[in-house]
Amino acid sequence: MTYAENTTAEPRNEFNQGHDRVVRDEIESFRAKAAEYLAGAITEDDFRGYRLRFGCYGQRQAGVQMMRTKIPGGMLTADQMDRLADVSDFCAEGKGHLTTRQNMQFHFVPLDKFADAMHMLHDVGMTSREACFNTVRNVTACPYAGLTPHEVFDVRPYSQLVAYAFLRQSLTDAMPRKFKIAFDGCTNSDCTIAAIHDFGAKAVMQNGERGFRTVVAGGLGPLPVEARVLDEFLPVDKIVQRVEAVLRVFNQYGNRKNRNMARLKFVMRERGFDWLKEAIDKEYADILANPAGAVPVPTEVPEGFGAYTGKPIVLGQGAQLPVIDNGTSGDASYDRWLESSAREQKQTGYAMVTVKIQQGNMVSSQMRATATIAREAGDGCLRVTVEQNLVFGFVPLAFLPRVYVALKAIGLGEPGAREIQDVVTCPGAYSCNLALTKSMNLGYALEDLVRGYDDPQLRDLQINVSGCPNSCGQHWTAEVGFYGNARKIEGKEVPHYQMLLGGGYDETGVMRFGLQVMSLPARLATVALERVLEHYKVNHVKGETFRGYVLRHKIEFFKKELLADLAKPANLDADMLKDWGDDTNFSLQLGRGECAA
Repeated sequence: MTYAENTTAEPRNEFNQGHDRVVRDEIESFRAKAAEYLAGAITEDDFRGYRLRFGCYGQRQAGVQMMRTKIPGGMLTADQMDRLADVSDFCAEGKGHLTTRQNMQFHFVPLDKFADAMHMLHDVGMTSREACFNTVRNVTACPYAGLTPHEVFDVRPYSQLVAYAFLRQSLTDAMPRKFKIAFDGCTNSDCTIAAIHDFGAKAVMQNGERGFRTVVAGGLGPLPVEARVLDEFLPVDKIVQRVEAVLRVFNQYGNRKNRNMARLKFVMRERGFDWLKEAIDKEYADILANPAGAVPVPTEVPEGFGAYTGKPIVLGQGAQLPVIDNGTSGDASYDRWLESSAREQKQTGYAMVTVKIQQGNMVSSQMRATATIAREAGDGCLRVTVEQNLVFGFVPLAFLPRVYVALKAIGLGEPGAREIQDVVTCPGAYSCNLALTKSMNLGYALEDLVRGYDDPQLRDLQINVSGCPNSCGQHWTAEVGFYGNARKIEGKEVPHYQMLLGGGYDETGVMRFGLQVMSLPARLATVALERVLEHYKVNHVKGETFRGYVLRHKIEFFKKELLADLAKPANLDADMLKDWGDDTNFSLQLGRGECAA
């Protein structure tokens, strides 16, 4: 008996019943197609595009897949987190990985379990549909939306609307390449890095009316491009139509011959921003004049999709939280956690708590425990950040010590969320066909190095690592970035990392990409970082940002003086032939890429 035949889930209304039938049918179609492939009735080439639409990725290990689940706006319920734990136990070795696009990925999934896993997700309103391939990827949103006192307005209903509007649409089923959308509502930060997206929307107000400042044609990969301003003010009720206009232009003019030049940013580079804006405006006018031929603006979304409901919040009572007899008074580790992880909300008496998830990696027991904490100490929801962390909202201030103890008991009570030791990485060569190096292992080594840095100017530094130039770890956007490559020294293959310095937003709010310093052996990446940080501590001007320090010294200083001896070490010892975490010598292995940025 399959999971679908055994399920008892019942949608509540006619809309959800219709949606349920569509989803159940397509999952069973996937099951049948996968069975054909496993039986040798269809080829890998014929199956690849089909499975990718369902979030089913190949990985470098034969016979297993990566499953990517969409979490629209990064928001999920405690029940959904419990279900992610169930899926991880069912088919993914009890593990899950939070991504820089607010998704959760499962690795080592047997193909014959994929359909049942999709049914399990659908039961709680989740999907892996179009989390991959040339589609609209997961729509990200500020994880502090509805909580932070710094927001213009809550962007969640709009990100949720856009995410659902462009799911299962013929327009977006097979575009030239993937398309990424982000929403941000804060005045003092850009929690989703809208500047690196194909379409970004930032909340603004004009004469008392809600709207968005929109940007287009950003992106990372080997050639990063900052998005350009499309609208200074777009009324919120036109957001779906405006996104569709951009998608129409991309679908028509994106490069379908060269996959490496197929993103929207290359359309802008080839034709110019003025042409791009004019083409978008033309499509937008057509959509407004002929709404019957446009993508319908949803009047509702399926139950559980994106977790946001707009209904009154039901707050937990803390019944299952640890009881603390002696409190946390005088506990330095608690005080440090409180300083780095808890922020007061705009709602008096409550805090939002950011949980540091080391490189986004969780085991199923941690997933279930965080779901329980969300129910007992918050509003029953969890929010995923682009730094691969989790956020609880509506935690009563009096509950904070008990939340800390509960997190500490499951290995998630470490302070330093969004600080220097909160290193962001992609999975790298642990599973990815495109990766050259094991970025997660370097991430662990970097965290060990920087843990305990107390200089206020260094504490807020961001370190990002990717296993290849494609930037899934968003290395261009960090003050310190690394991406994997491979070179030969003395005729031997040696894993390397390209080091970048000075990325991030400048004082004017403009995204500045990191400046490339040099490629150095992977085992020397920690040495390079330590030298730079120690030099900064001694030589920066009071109040100078890390980026300001980098620009003042110029990249040539780091390349030709401070780090010069690391690019070509005089002695190639045995460890340099190994990647981080490996016992055997490095050997470059690349598979067919399915997700190049």
